Order: sequence, then structure tokens, then C-alpha cells
Amino acid sequence: MIPWEKIDTAQIPGSDGELRLMRRGKEFSIKLGSNELMNSRLSGSEVALATLAAKQIENVLKPVVLIGGLGMGFTLRAALAVLGSDAKVVVAELVSAVVAWARGPMAQVFGDSLDDPRVSIRETDVGEIIRAQRSVFDAILLDVDNGPEGLTRKGNDALYDVSGLTAAKTALRPGGVLAVWSSGPNPAFTKRLGRAGFDVNEVNVRATGRGGGARHVIWIARKR
Repeated sequence: MIPWEKIDTAQIPGSDGELRLMRRGKEFSIKLGSNELMNSRLSGSEVALATLAAKQIENVLKPVVLIGGLGMGFTLRAALAVLGSDAKVVVAELVSAVVAWARGPMAQVFGDSLDDPRVSIRETDVGEIIRAQRSVFDAILLDVDNGPEGLTRKGNDALYDVSGLTAAKTALRPGGVLAVWSSGPNPAFTKRLGRAGFDVNEVNVRATGRGGGARHVIWIARKR
């Protein structure tokens, strides 16, 4: 068995938490404490986040999509694969080291996705982008934590409370979609989405995308 090797660490802004980038052969893992936040072998639910959201806006001309959280780029690459050449994809990543990892040790995982002309990377809090915009995005995809209960950073909770959801609704164009990834169910969050003015569909998906692995949840919430 090849042992895990620590490649780098990164402090999470606004938190005492530290991310660790680990490698074992060709496999990568990003961890926070004892929690594995993502693994290069497990991409099914992150791919589903992009494909399910893109399906909702497939008839939109020149769609503008905001992705919260770069991670290992699964959601970004899946979105690029299904969106047309006229799409615009903005990726917000708070931890600048994650962007550096994407261009450095994990460059093979990311391929040429970061250089796609449709993509712009913003090293900032996705919440700041959301709150600054009105009727700009056709879809907002959030995968910035383990779900609506902040794990990596307490400040992420503000994305998922009623005020944060209202801001997301304001940033979306009419009929726009908010898609949220979570490691597990959260009935209270489902109710908050409804109170914030979204029509909600909760989808259960597998981590591997092939019927195996942990069960994750994706909310597809359409602006009324």
C-alpha cells in the first residue's frame, strides 16, 4: 500500500481550520482535521451538481453560471462539458492555495479547464459575489462546504440562512436555479429554500456516480 504524503497546507480565511492536500500515487485528497472534504477518485455527486443544474437552463442563450468552490474542479469540468460555447462560468474560491494546487500538483486532474475561455476564477468569498449582484446569473452552484451546516468555515452558514438564500434569489435571473451540494440531508434547509421563494427538488446521488459510495444530496431550487 502506497502511504499518503502531505503535499501542502492552507489556512482557511476567517477560520482556525487548515486544509491539507494529500497524495497517494495518482490519488489526491483534501482534508480538514479528520474529515476528508474531497477525493480525486470520488466525483459523482459533484458532477451531478453541474449536470442537474445545467439541465434546468439548457434553453437559455448565453447562460451565466456562478460556481462557489473550486475544490478539485469536478463541478467546473462537468459544467464546461455540458454548457455551450457561449456560456460564461465564474468560479469563486476563497482559499487561494486551492487555485495554486489546481495549477500545480493537481494540474493533471484539472486538465485545461482553468484555461477555458469561458472560465474566470475569482479568489474571493462567493457570498460577496452573490450579494453584489442583481439578476445576473442563470445558475448558482454551491459546493463550498459539507452542506448547509458550515464545517470548514462558520461564515459559510450565511450562504444558507434565509438572508443568504434571499440574496441568491436576487442574484438570479427570472427562472434561475440555485443548486446546492451536501454530504447528507437537511430537512430544515429544504424548508428555508421554500420560504425564500424557491421551488425545490431534492435529489439523492452517490459519491462515485456509479451506484456506489456515500449518499449525497443535491437541492435544485428554481427561482419563482
